[in-house]
Amino acid sequence: MRVMLGKKSKNADECYKNKWIGAGYDFDKSLENDLPENWREFNKRNIPYYLTKHPEKSKIAAGLACGVLHTISKGIKIDDILLCPDGKGNYYTGKVVSDYYFVKNDQYPHRRRVEWFNKVIPRSEMSEGLRNTTGSLSTAANITKHAIEIETFISGEKIQNLFSTDETIEDVSTFALEKHLEEFLIQNWSSTILSENYDIFEEDGELIGQQYETETGPIDILAISKDKKEFLVVELKKGRASDAVVGQILRYMGYISSDLLEEGQKVKGCIIALSDDLKIKNALKMVSNIDFYKYEVKFQLIKDT
Repeated sequence: MRVMLGKKSKNADECYKNKWIGAGYDFDKSLENDLPENWREFNKRNIPYYLTKHPEKSKIAAGLACGVLHTISKGIKIDDILLCPDGKGNYYTGKVVSDYYFVKNDQYPHRRRVEWFNKVIPRSEMSEGLRNTTGSLSTAANITKHAIEIETFISGEKIQNLFSTDETIEDVSTFALEKHLEEFLIQNWSSTILSENYDIFEEDGELIGQQYETETGPIDILAISKDKKEFLVVELKKGRASDAVVGQILRYMGYISSDLLEEGQKVKGCIIALSDDLKIKNALKMVSNIDFYKYEVKFQLIKDT
């Protein structure tokens, strides 16, 4: 897991020195008897409580806050590996060594003990994929798909080959290319056709729509229409099997529909791939609210005179 230690890592040194990670979100009561294994059950019980504390927040923001709180308190298991940015371009590494405990009258009362390793990972030495994933704005992000790279950093070894631990990946080179595409779309959203009707989802001025966490994994990009009436789930094929991509986006859309939509809102999907995909097109013939887009990569050499 990648866990932020306070906004912009402002509590990183304190957490490292005192060997803990924590969360707050104005939940000033102990969660010791309110931590079911299923975080959806936790969210359903606690989203209303969060919204009484923050009536100005949206349901989706409340769901995100409660989801992170459950992840920190229960979802992360003992011996799970953590990467935590120190605010100086590096990542502390460590492992969780205790169950949940509560510290009364503290900004981050919901805590776990951590045994920090001596190894600090410079962000500049990470692969592009790991940098993108750890750069997510969410407080807690699952980075298990980069486990091999992280373990080699901790052990001091070097990675020599392009690889993926996702068994649904059919084309590793396309997977690598489309990880760059995700970052390009985020940085250049206003230049895409999707920006005509949608904005990447944000909360309090921060983009949280990249790698938005759900119960079945992170959505590549979560956007919302300019009139706030429709969410758009954007998935990049990333070299994966066609059936896996269609199934995944349907699960994401189902989660948004059942857990996060406000009255009068709806959800739509969008799959983006490098080339025509007959399997995806045939599957989407039976689904009216998912679009398919191809992208083109243009490369040009310009002589320096």
